[in-house]
Amino acid sequence: MSTKIRYGTGLLLSFLLLLMMCPAALAEDGRTWVWLSSNDRYSKFYAPATVHVLKSGKTAAGKTAATEIEGEIKTSFSYEGAEETIRNYKIGHVITSPSQLSYAIAQVRVSPQNRLLQYIGETFYDAAGNVLWSKGEGTEKEMNSQQFDEEFYAAIIDTVFHRGELERMRADDRWILLWSEEALSGIKTQVTADTSTMRRMGDNLIFWAWTEVRDAAGKAVEIKFDKRAVNLPQGTERIVTGRYWSPADGWQPLDDGYEGAYRMIARNAPEERGLIRLRAFANGYSTWVTRYQLK
Repeated sequence: MSTKIRYGTGLLLSFLLLLMMCPAALAEDGRTWVWLSSNDRYSKFYAPATVHVLKSGKTAAGKTAATEIEGEIKTSFSYEGAEETIRNYKIGHVITSPSQLSYAIAQVRVSPQNRLLQYIGETFYDAAGNVLWSKGEGTEKEMNSQQFDEEFYAAIIDTVFHRGELERMRADDRWILLWSEEALSGIKTQVTADTSTMRRMGDNLIFWAWTEVRDAAGKAVEIKFDKRAVNLPQGTERIVTGRYWSPADGWQPLDDGYEGAYRMIARNAPEERGLIRLRAFANGYSTWVTRYQLK
């Protein structure tokens, strides 16, 4: 996933350059907002001083690790971003023009052990700071590369643990190749794994994977985005959840045919190369995959 910044008017360019030169800014509300990223629709910030631990648990080493963390985040909108937000929230009857919506501030709760983020409350403002609309508690969402809130999650986690969530999320080698195979027909299948989502729970390595199938001309004919649990010693895996894309039907819920049960990874199959790669990663980066792990 790449973020592109469109340099339009001189005003927008000056604004973005100012953010990059001075990522922390004291707002009128007294909070210091630290800039995370910007594109042509949204700019994302978080307030480190608002981050605090709600609950903790014990690790295997007897140390304390946070299990629930709260913090405040801020999103500012361009006209296009405001338009998209109003449409997604279905609040056009309240905010009748995108030009009214300037920014939103939300209180969020995160769980590092499960990569979950939940909005506790969110308020939308105009440029003068007047409240346009507010909403209460939202549902929990698991953070992965397809989630808008992933940077907020990583920044809040890093404020408490300092383990490099943001750095790993933005790293060039965030995605590692598990296996690829090209058939005689020219159809090529490639599977990559998101190392930023990897965590080990007992014998299982849990992560999100991206599978692409392309024809001989390089056109995508199938895409899968799924959360997997791979039992490393046993060499088995199961699909926890996911989505499937095809040119005809677009994105649909993924049905792997095993109803969530584990299946054996066949020897000498392309998938076995992926298993070997995962075992090597889990051993070589054991500190990373067991970060935040409780007893």
